[in-house]
Amino acid sequence: MRAPPRRNGNVPKSSRFDVLVARHYPAVYSFASRLTDDPREAIALTRDAFNSTRKQLRSCCDDKVFASILISTVIRAGLTARLN
Repeated sequence: MRAPPRRNGNVPKSSRFDVLVARHYPAVYSFASRLTDDPREAIALTRDAFNSTRKQLRSCCDDKVFASILISTVIRAGLTARLN
C-alpha cells in the first residue's frame, strides 16, 4: 500500500484532519453525551462539530485551538437544540 501523496512535504489536509478526529473524538463525544443525555443526539452533535470545524482547519494550526473550537461548537449546537 502506498503512502498518501504529500503537498510540499507536508501531511495532506485530509490525513491531518483524520488524525485530529481520532485524537479528539472520544472527548468531544463524551462532552456532547453529558450535554444532551441522548447517545444519538451526542453522535449527531459530535459529527456536526467535526464537519463545521473542518472548514476552519485551513486557518487553524494549533491543536489546542482546534480542540477549543470543537468544544465551543458542541456547546453552541447543544444549547440551540435545547432551546428548540
